[in-house]
Amino acid sequence: MEFFRNSVKKVLNILNVQNVYAHCDIPCGIYDPHLALVAAHTVLRMDMLIQDLSKNAKDNLDYNHKLSRYSDVKEKHAELCKQEVRIIWGDYFKPEHLQKFPEIHELVWNVMKTASKARQSTDINDAKALLESVNKFTEIFWKTKGVDSIRVKAPYPTEAEMVVPKA
Repeated sequence: MEFFRNSVKKVLNILNVQNVYAHCDIPCGIYDPHLALVAAHTVLRMDMLIQDLSKNAKDNLDYNHKLSRYSDVKEKHAELCKQEVRIIWGDYFKPEHLQKFPEIHELVWNVMKTASKARQSTDINDAKALLESVNKFTEIFWKTKGVDSIRVKAPYPTEAEMVVPKA
């Protein structure tokens, strides 16, 4: 968990975001899909590393060790992504949000399905689809808060987009 806190701090510093939000599932009223975004980026990055691994494998032992580690991290982060979205969907979204954004149920279902698919394959396109679903979810989330958001190039090796509150 410390890794995530440090990662969030670094990203927020880079993006010059002043407010930090988290949730605790009490419900405490404090929610933020940022961890789901970081997890989706991690799934994408693990697929990138797995693809590179097959090109740069030194021997079977090294290859198997790294593949095992990358796969484990990808599994955990796909599940974290699902968990974070599921908690926000279940605890934060209210009937008035659903009236304004009726697509949220299907979008959450899509996040769950694409996260599972991304776990089952090493196809980078599956990981990109997961990230895009989480970005759409994040955009809707911030709209419900009355906060404008923007898509920026993430400061991660994925070089993919992420949705953040507009400063």
